[in-house]
Amino acid sequence: MTSVRYPAVAGMFYPDDPVTLDEMIHAYLDATTAEGPVPKAIIAPHAGYVYSGPVAASAYRLLIPAKDMVKRVILLGPAHRVPFRGLAVPSVDFFMTPFGTVAVDRQAIETIADLPWVTISDSPHEPEHSLEVHLPFLQEVLEDFKVVPVVVGDATPEEVAAVLERLWGGPETLIVISSDLSHYHDYTTARQMDAATSQAIEALDPKALTFESACGRIPVSGLLIAARKHGLHARTIDLRNSGDTAGPKDQVVGYGAYVFY
Repeated sequence: MTSVRYPAVAGMFYPDDPVTLDEMIHAYLDATTAEGPVPKAIIAPHAGYVYSGPVAASAYRLLIPAKDMVKRVILLGPAHRVPFRGLAVPSVDFFMTPFGTVAVDRQAIETIADLPWVTISDSPHEPEHSLEVHLPFLQEVLEDFKVVPVVVGDATPEEVAAVLERLWGGPETLIVISSDLSHYHDYTTARQMDAATSQAIEALDPKALTFESACGRIPVSGLLIAARKHGLHARTIDLRNSGDTAGPKDQVVGYGAYVFY
């Protein structure tokens, strides 16, 4: 019998009506001017769409030419609700969004299940938004793909990098890291902090990232380790914060979109 992880934040972080959701994502994709080759990996934010959607779209727009090529998405994001040690993959067969279901790549999960820091657990996934908000974007820009959803708890960048190494694949495999940047600083401070974070990402330097740099610091750092090993280059394609999109400027959250070639 198949099992499904149902949306936790549809109707809150993004519209739960598929028509409204489609119109919103297409508006974001049409508004961005990001250009470049199809990336192997991206980092994109995971806040409510009115805040971070325009920034995320900058990265997702570059995936459109690969809509027939990408068949597997390795999706990693930080745990916000359920504390746990290691990395958690789900037991379910599908993730549901207002657009329909996305199949979980059970075969890929089997290839990492023997790692001692990887656990099969649904509880970290059920309330978690950091992965969920990326799925509608992926459904819009890709055709037929499976997802490997990984929530990152109390883990090390090296443990994340080891998982990525096992799942790296070729052009059929895309890596998506979900992370916002600085949280609840004034506009000027946030811009300075997020610029420093962007420099660290472009330099593939995980040691330059601190707890305050990004809520997804651990999965981001794991990607930087793997990217350096594979000879990738990182580029910042969008860097804004909630004060630029839909919020006040006294306490903002930073959002960056990064691509890795």
